[in-house]
Amino acid sequence: MCGVHSRFWEIDALRGIAIFFMVLFHFFYDMVFFGVFHVDVWSGPVFYIGRSAAILFIFLVGVSLTLSRSRSKISGLQVSFSKYLKRGFHIILWGMVFTLTSWVLFPDKVIVFGVLHFIGTAIILSYPLLKYHFPNLIGGLIVLFSGGLMKNLSVDSPWLIWLGITPPYFQSLDYFPLSPWFGVIMLGIFTGNVMYPDYHRKYYLPDFSDHRVISALELIGKRSLFIYIIHQPLMVVLLCVTGIVDLNSMGIW
Repeated sequence: MCGVHSRFWEIDALRGIAIFFMVLFHFFYDMVFFGVFHVDVWSGPVFYIGRSAAILFIFLVGVSLTLSRSRSKISGLQVSFSKYLKRGFHIILWGMVFTLTSWVLFPDKVIVFGVLHFIGTAIILSYPLLKYHFPNLIGGLIVLFSGGLMKNLSVDSPWLIWLGITPPYFQSLDYFPLSPWFGVIMLGIFTGNVMYPDYHRKYYLPDFSDHRVISALELIGKRSLFIYIIHQPLMVVLLCVTGIVDLNSMGIW
């Protein structure tokens, strides 16, 4: 049992693991992008590190949405759409900051629907789904399957990029369309409703929350948005300060 004002340490720790591997993937990605060394980031171990981090993090977004809803319900608070609309819009705005930055620095690979755009949109769209169990399981699998089909579709218009249908030769530094990724959110909602009904853990789990490594992962998980926002600029600054990367010579700055 977890009190209404408590947090589930395993959720924060898992989110911390996802953030750690995301930062690790972006480190390799930046090294390749700036030509420091050559590693295949689109296949093999590095690719799977990045993909696993994304899947885990987005899955936990779905789980966390159910926890937020059940916590509000047992606290006697109204589960209002405005709460999710404000949260989603806030994250979308941060996504637009990344869009503007990428447009200035990398105009040929602008982030038009990256992970922050996706998560913010998914939070808003998830509201009517949060009370359901198996419909989210079935729907999530359908969305995942449809993502595989849409991957091979291409249109001349850019207006369906958010859905997963792109123009020919589309490139972006960060791209998370609703199909298939909203399917991962739905599977997270299903799992959260099944495993944490009424804001309590339905399974036995020993308490490892006081372990130093787990505590560190929990802290990272609780600050996931902040870490995501600052980690890329911070890594680029460190690369420049140490002289590993010269943006002037690359024509970027």
